[in-house]
Amino acid sequence: MVDSLGYRLKFGVVAPSTNTSVEPEYAQLQPEGVTNHFSRITIPDDPVIDDDSFQNLVEVIRENTMQAIDSVMTCSPGHVVMGMSAETFWDGAERADTLHQAFQERAGVGVTMGSHACQAALAAYGSEKEIKRISVLTPYMPVGDRMVAGFFQDIGYEVTRVIGLKSASPMLIAHEPATKLRDTMLELNKDEPDAIIQCGTNLACMRVAAEAERWLDKPVIAINTATYWHALRQSNIDDKVFGLGRLMSEW
Repeated sequence: MVDSLGYRLKFGVVAPSTNTSVEPEYAQLQPEGVTNHFSRITIPDDPVIDDDSFQNLVEVIRENTMQAIDSVMTCSPGHVVMGMSAETFWDGAERADTLHQAFQERAGVGVTMGSHACQAALAAYGSEKEIKRISVLTPYMPVGDRMVAGFFQDIGYEVTRVIGLKSASPMLIAHEPATKLRDTMLELNKDEPDAIIQCGTNLACMRVAAEAERWLDKPVIAINTATYWHALRQSNIDDKVFGLGRLMSEW
């Protein structure tokens, strides 16, 4: 259902309560007549120091996601965007499809997830030049990095390397500086991948990725850009946004 401000589309957006990057980055991407309405997955900002604590974080997100979907659906959005990513990669491509179906059944409208959005973004860039080998930047612990690599391997890509920043808590992911993201992308590029992907929606990487495409002359896909782009295109909104990467301006 649309309204006076969201007269083209209202997006319901589901993001962790600790996430301070998704909302401002999505706001920079929204076209005229499209509005974003957030629901928060309540999680604590507990320290993340190893695989076990990261796994615990994912489980808390998993336990509270459906309630957040129920909450956002009370404003009658026309489509739901999942502004969280680790869970959408967990246990590979087949589970991602199952999770997507469960989210859509709960919401009763179309749902866009980060893992599928990255897959669609790679296909868009791949229509221009074949992409076989990718490298990935995350804020995760090694267990999360393995899950991300497994998803991309499942859908047919060779993952040359994953660098996880091991951010100290879910909220502190947003505090990782642009210089660190830049330096990590340069390190990943030493393996000469065909594309670089950034996962982790609280990592404020949209503008760094857009700049990196120019330095590196290859696709650099930020998950927030990919997810919002995919949600727009799934909703038959083809507006282009310039200055935030080729994905939003060319496809």
